[in-house]
Amino acid sequence: MKQAIILAGGRGERMRPLTEDRPKCMIGVLGSPVLGYQLRWLRLYGIERAVVACGYMNEIIQDYFGNGAKYGIKLDYIVEQKLLGRGGALKRAWRDGIGDEDTVLCINGDHICNLSIKELHEFHVARKPLASIVTVPLRSPYGIIDVGDDDTISGFTEKPELPYGVNAGIYIMDRRIVEKLPDVGDHETETFPQLAKQGLLKSFRSRCFWRTVDTVKDVNELNNDLENMLIGSFLEAPKA
Repeated sequence: MKQAIILAGGRGERMRPLTEDRPKCMIGVLGSPVLGYQLRWLRLYGIERAVVACGYMNEIIQDYFGNGAKYGIKLDYIVEQKLLGRGGALKRAWRDGIGDEDTVLCINGDHICNLSIKELHEFHVARKPLASIVTVPLRSPYGIIDVGDDDTISGFTEKPELPYGVNAGIYIMDRRIVEKLPDVGDHETETFPQLAKQGLLKSFRSRCFWRTVDTVKDVNELNNDLENMLIGSFLEAPKA
């Protein structure tokens, strides 16, 4: 598996004013666009080419990343002239941008993670579903109050992990899925539920670092998380 499709047409309406002059995937995190982190991650795991499905302010993406040479990955762009939805954009990108490859990594262009693509691919090859969907633990956005049977508060838990999985917006898809994608619409709400009923999807459960940027608050928290990780790695580094 050497190719990926990146869905980067998001307008990021909930992220204004950050997206008034750029698409969602170009939001800066510690000085680099989110898409820049994704390209480095893809290249790390041997992805040689990515097709960027874009629309809103696509010129900004193309001007910044060009042919991808700076990131060691070949980039091509499929620009939608009218809104197709994520499913429609994915279908068009596969048909017009991908050659004969049977499996392709597909990702939403609004997250940063350190998932092992190698392990995900091995999982997909072993189980052979139409799509393997990465799921990550759901964390409560709020702190939880622990209350006993007598209404006594016994403690507080800050943003605990809940017993549910979240679709991380990362998939390995088999070519057979293309005909099941909508021409216009969202694959996550139209295609995936139908395939799930047929038992054609698998969940790759991961506890990797994964953060998505849907709001300005998400961007601020991601900046803080990465800063803390960098500082922690620096302080733990061996000294001569």
